Amino acid sequence: MHHDIQSTPTPKPLAGLLVVSIEQALAAPLCSGRLAEMGARVIKVERAEGDFARGYDGAVHGMSSYFLWTNRGKESLVLDFKKDEDAELLRRILGKADIFIQNLAPDALTRAGFGSKSLREKYPRLITCDISGYGSDGEVSRLKAYDLLVQCESGLAGISGAPEACGRIGVSICDIGAGMNAIIGVLSALALRSSTGKGTGISVSLFDAAADWMTIPYLHHVYSSSAPTRQGLKHPSIAPYGAFKTRDGHDLVISIQNEREWRSFCGTFLGDVGVASDARFSSNNARVKNREALDLMIASRFLLLATEHVLALLEQAGTAYGRVRTVAEFAEHPALRTWPMQAGLRSIELIAPPVRAEWDQFEFDAVPDLGQHSAAIREEFL
Repeated sequence: MHHDIQSTPTPKPLAGLLVVSIEQALAAPLCSGRLAEMGARVIKVERAEGDFARGYDGAVHGMSSYFLWTNRGKESLVLDFKKDEDAELLRRILGKADIFIQNLAPDALTRAGFGSKSLREKYPRLITCDISGYGSDGEVSRLKAYDLLVQCESGLAGISGAPEACGRIGVSICDIGAGMNAIIGVLSALALRSSTGKGTGISVSLFDAAADWMTIPYLHHVYSSSAPTRQGLKHPSIAPYGAFKTRDGHDLVISIQNEREWRSFCGTFLGDVGVASDARFSSNNARVKNREALDLMIASRFLLLATEHVLALLEQAGTAYGRVRTVAEFAEHPALRTWPMQAGLRSIELIAPPVRAEWDQFEFDAVPDLGQHSAAIREEFL
């Protein structure tokens, strides 16, 4: 785990842009948080009791891990848009804003007079981004859409886990996917505005994010009636590609992608190049069909060897491998990059952003306290 090192700062790409986000939980805060990292000023609008993600856990010195991840560098404004004075304040801020993001229940803002379409009519340069569970029309749009529910509804959980049981993907992947799609949409709308001068409306949903990722299983089901089954740590359509246990009890995943790699693996790791031309194993399709016999043969070889010996042979054979790491082992991974961040009176380490760029500042801005910027923002805009 290592820090990136600061060099001369480069101007950030979204410097000078104002983002207003009426947001809670994960998808919208992730989107606006990334925009803040790109240099935008982000005003996070919260209700009096605050974004409920502030209370999801107390994992980091009593602070919420979810909140720390997605709310760095924002300003917090407590506001109730159902009150006249607060509605007027929101209108004034939106009059100066470039981007408006929201992930409240469908129609909640439309009823209050802040629907995306009417905002864009009033402020033609405004880009609006609506984030929902299942889109804004149709019978399912009223369903509550928390991450695990969408993992289940979209079939993601149905192809994850082991043969005996479905599994939740271990992070809030549908929320994260919707947030990432929202960022792509907002950046696309900014590019369009630079040539047309007009803002556009984009919308994303958690279900659409998951559905997009389900394209391969969907196509297999519709066109060849062979949707992938749950395989645990095995690949459904490539073999050998899965986890095997070494003599000292470590799980390693190996992956063979072509016949050249397979011959090399047989000769160097299995010690018998003849296996490669065995009719049961002489092509990927044959290996998948005879996977039980194949895996048994490889597993018994793994069990004879200590982890270090296995790794040396895999290296020699040019076989791709990965260790099945715990979170504790991941936290020590040589590729893991972290940046420091001030959290209250302490400095903590957070995982560095996944996009490396010339404008990186190599430390994170702090997250705002609830309503920390309310007074200053009211004074600025009223």
